[in-house]
Amino acid sequence: MPASCCFFSCSMHMGMPTSDVAKCVQKFLWHDWKVSCNPSSYLKSDYGTHSRFLNNKSSQREQMGRIHCQALGIEDAPSFPVGEKFQLDDVIESQQFDRDILNAVFEVARDMESIEKNSPGSQLLKGYLMATLFYEPSTRTRLSFESAMKRLGGEVLTTENAREFSSAAKGETLEDTIRTVEGYSDIIVMRHFESGAARRAAATASIPIINAGDGPGQHPTQALLDVYTIEREIGKLDCIKVGLVGDLANGRTVRSLAYLLSKYNDVKIYFVSPDVVKMKDDIKDYLTSKGVEWEESTDLMEVASKCDVVYQTRIQKERFGERIDLYEEARGKYIVSQDVLKVMQKHAVVMHPLPRLDEITVDVDSDPRAAYFRQAKNGLYIRMALLKLLLIGW
Repeated sequence: MPASCCFFSCSMHMGMPTSDVAKCVQKFLWHDWKVSCNPSSYLKSDYGTHSRFLNNKSSQREQMGRIHCQALGIEDAPSFPVGEKFQLDDVIESQQFDRDILNAVFEVARDMESIEKNSPGSQLLKGYLMATLFYEPSTRTRLSFESAMKRLGGEVLTTENAREFSSAAKGETLEDTIRTVEGYSDIIVMRHFESGAARRAAATASIPIINAGDGPGQHPTQALLDVYTIEREIGKLDCIKVGLVGDLANGRTVRSLAYLLSKYNDVKIYFVSPDVVKMKDDIKDYLTSKGVEWEESTDLMEVASKCDVVYQTRIQKERFGERIDLYEEARGKYIVSQDVLKVMQKHAVVMHPLPRLDEITVDVDSDPRAAYFRQAKNGLYIRMALLKLLLIGW
């Protein structure tokens, strides 16, 4: 994406390095010179045909009178002129996001944090309805999306365990369900047990679809909040080392996170997992194609001593089917405990998408480097930002 259309986020903080200030000034001048450009002409994405900017969905929403131009009451200049449409019509996978879009989403998330903390209630999304369609269990993702919508003044239509208690139990196709639910709502947040289901839903719907996890595929909003958390906890996203630990074969969170980390410079990723749940080759090949250094290891202690982030995950029993023997083989091999904390650097953090079982001992919780509950709270701000951007734009 050319600098002329990149997102402008340049708050001058005390202590900002001179080089960063210079970059911000340069970025501002370039943005000011070309402010009238059309960002849709320059969208770059790995998302292919599903990465639609002002496509039929946007046109249909305009015809339905659902595009509202509203502004946040903030002092900092927005990254895009108020009312500018968001670059994406759906959030399906991490490859949709480039670095500029990430920075801008994080800027909006910080605004959402201020709204949540300082306001009794925003009315940004008053009149909008969000449907949460969850075919798999969820606590944090579903509740944070519903909280996000309500905190912005919107309303929620919700179904939990749609696999058993929706018409899917009667054999209704996903496409028919989506066509029905979009008639009742303005945006659909969906979790499904099949990889690729979110893409199918997006191809069917004329309203935005947000992938809240599709089987062992991806979980892009979790990856967004993870990167947002790393930036807030570590203070940077370039030149970091991240250890991904646990179920890397079935973990949609680590797959999505790996895609996003590839957008940053001089990142190194360590994969630490039992052999039966090692990271799949597609992610390794993708990272290699992007010039991201990665390394597989069986030594959690060694990796933890080097990393800025230890990202622990649970071994997902539900992905093993009847192979309980393989689950038992993988479970409990890598545990973050006080011993691991002792070798970690003082600035480093432990993250986890939750829920946890026994892969992080409870005595780790009191250590300031335990960031997983702060991480979960950040999900609220990221999801508030995405709902706002998808429904009303910048």
